[in-house]
Amino acid sequence: TLCPQELRSRCFWRGVLAEAEATLILVGVVLGASAAPEPLAPALAGGLVTGALSCTLGAPQANPALTLALLCTRKLGALRGAAGLLAQCSGAVLAAVAAHLALPDATGLVTRVRVPVPRAHTGASTGVLMLVLSRQVGAGGTAGGALAWETFATFQLALAAFANTDRAAPQAGLALGSAVAAGALAAGPFSGGSMNPARSLGPAVVTGIWDDHWVSWGHPRVRPPETSG
Repeated sequence: TLCPQELRSRCFWRGVLAEAEATLILVGVVLGASAAPEPLAPALAGGLVTGALSCTLGAPQANPALTLALLCTRKLGALRGAAGLLAQCSGAVLAAVAAHLALPDATGLVTRVRVPVPRAHTGASTGVLMLVLSRQVGAGGTAGGALAWETFATFQLALAAFANTDRAAPQAGLALGSAVAAGALAAGPFSGGSMNPARSLGPAVVTGIWDDHWVSWGHPRVRPPETSG
C-alpha cells in the first residue's frame, strides 16, 4: 500500500540514500576488480563488498532483484520499494560513468569474456565496461541458458538474504557475501553472474550495448520460502 506520509520521514530518505550509496560502491568495486587479469577477482570483490555493506549501511538490498522479491512478498512498501529501485539504478549508472572516466585503456581485456565483440564496440575507453556484463550470454551459450543460470544464482542469493533477515549483522554479511561470490563463480561463464539488474544496467547505459540485456531483468522474481525464527 502507498503511504505518502513516508516522504516526510528522515528514516525513509536515509534508506533511499543508503540504497544509492551501496549500489554505487558495489558496482564501482566490481568494475574496478574486473580490470585485474584474474577472472576470480570480480566474484571475490563482489562477495567481499556485499558483506561489508551489509555490516556498515544497515543491510541495504543494493539489488533490484532483492527489492522486487521483498515487494512480491509484501515485506516492503510500494513507495519505499519504488524509491529504492530508482536509487539503485541511479547509483549503478553513476558508478559506471565514474569507471568509464577513470579506468585506463583496457580493450584487450575483452577477450577474457569469451564473447565475440564487434569491432565497432571496442572503443578504447569502454573495454572494461564491456567486460563486465554489457553482454549477458557467454560464447557458445544461448539466451535461454543464460537466463536459467541467472535465475538459479539469483534464487540462492535471495534465499540467503531472506534467511538472514533477523540475524546479527556480521553473520548476515558473511552469508550474503558468500552467496554473491558463489553465484558469480557459478553463473559467470554463462551469463556474467550479475544477479543484480542494476549492476548490468550501469555499464549498458554507458557503453550503449544492450545485447541480451533482458536476461538480467527477465528472470522470475523469486519468492524464497518463509523462515521461522
